[in-house]
Amino acid sequence: MIRPGRMIKQVLQSLFKKPATSLYPFVKTAMPDKFRGRLKYYPERCIGCMLCMKDCPSDAIVIKKIGDKKYQAEINLARCIYCAQCVDSCPKDALEATKEFELAKFSRENLKVVCNEETCRSSETKT
Repeated sequence: MIRPGRMIKQVLQSLFKKPATSLYPFVKTAMPDKFRGRLKYYPERCIGCMLCMKDCPSDAIVIKKIGDKKYQAEINLARCIYCAQCVDSCPKDALEATKEFELAKFSRENLKVVCNEETCRSSETKT
């Protein structure tokens, strides 16, 4: 058991030390290189081989043909385990893992992202 006098000494020492925690919401943390965050899709690079779809262990990606040599990706971020297997398997680098990690939404339906040549939009912005 710690004696009260010894405990007061430790309390006074800790008053002048820098805190061990960070001010996370107010001070953003820098992500390291090769961090696997939200997926980014480049439709102009996609050739429709669907290797990303086949290699995804959680079936979070669906590639659909929308025109002649035009494809769109439907990425379900609620299912994605952020392993970046799809990024590694894409022969044309049409997918990229970004450093974005703050992806919380109020509904799982809002975590479905549809990417085509015009834009990438989440299901909450669909009309």
